[in-house]
Amino acid sequence: MTIALAILALALIIGGLAGTVVPALPGIPMLFGGIWLAAVLDDYHHLPVAWLVVIALVGLVGVACDFIAGSLGAKRIGATPEALWGAGIGTVAGLFFGLPGLILGPFLGALLGEFSTGRSVLRSTHVGLSTWLGLLLGALAKLVLSLIMLALALAGWLWNRGG
Repeated sequence: MTIALAILALALIIGGLAGTVVPALPGIPMLFGGIWLAAVLDDYHHLPVAWLVVIALVGLVGVACDFIAGSLGAKRIGATPEALWGAGIGTVAGLFFGLPGLILGPFLGALLGEFSTGRSVLRSTHVGLSTWLGLLLGALAKLVLSLIMLALALAGWLWNRGG
C-alpha cells in the first residue's frame, strides 16, 4: 500500500506541474497534495509540518494569481463581463484543440464576448489581447510558484535528511 501511495504522490506532483499550464487541472492543489502525501508517507521526518506550511503559503499565492490573472488584463482596460465570460468559455473550449486551442481560446473568447456587446472590432481585439496577456502572465506566475513549491519541498527534504 505504501508503494501505491508513493506512486500516487509522484503522480500528483507531476500532474500538478502539468496543471500549472493546463487550465482544466487544479495544478497547485494537486502539487501540494502530492508533496503533503509524500511527507505523510515519511511520517513528516524529512519534510516537517513547518516546511509544509511555508509551501502551502506559496501555493495560496499561486491560487490567488490564478483567480486574479485572468481578469486583471481585461479589467485594466475596462472589458465588459461578456468578455470575461468569453475568455473563460474560450479557455475551456480551447482544451479540446491542444496547444493552439489553449493559446487562442481565451483570446478569441474575450474578443467575441466583447464584440457581442456592440463594441468595435478594434476595441474587441484590444480586450482579447489584454485578456490573453493577463492569462499568460498568470500561467507564468503559477509555473514559477509551483517550481518554488517543489524547490522548497526538495530543500526541506535535503535539509532534514540527517536526522
